[in-house]
Amino acid sequence: MPVRDVQEESDRRDPSAVSGAQASVALFTGDVVAMVAPDATLHEAAETLVADDVGLLVVGIAGRVEGVLSERDLVRAVALGRDPGTTLVRDIASTRLVWCDATATVAEVGELMMEQYVRHVLVEDAEQLVGVVSARDVLGAYVAEPTD
Repeated sequence: MPVRDVQEESDRRDPSAVSGAQASVALFTGDVVAMVAPDATLHEAAETLVADDVGLLVVGIAGRVEGVLSERDLVRAVALGRDPGTTLVRDIASTRLVWCDATATVAEVGELMMEQYVRHVLVEDAEQLVGVVSARDVLGAYVAEPTD
């Protein structure tokens, strides 16, 4: 069974509540991070993605981050003929992790996403995972920014 942290509907991110490039990404770190165990199957991971309504799962156990698994990773694996019922998350999860500090700004994380060509950045505080910032979060902050 996958390790799963359930996210309540009331805890969903509201990009309109955060505005501006200089806003801290710490504003995106209040939600529970959706996780999956490395020995879960792709089918179990897909169920977790749907249940938690997220596009990325952090792969790991007991606070130890081993990788990430995105919707795209899952679709790519299935398209290449991998069996979702028997293929393990550890076999396809990305171990190329991009991190930022919780003190980073939305602008800094957006720039990091562009430089590293990623859609998700893991957020750490005191060397602990405290959240994940998505490209949607960054875009939401920019769209919500008041214009003069």
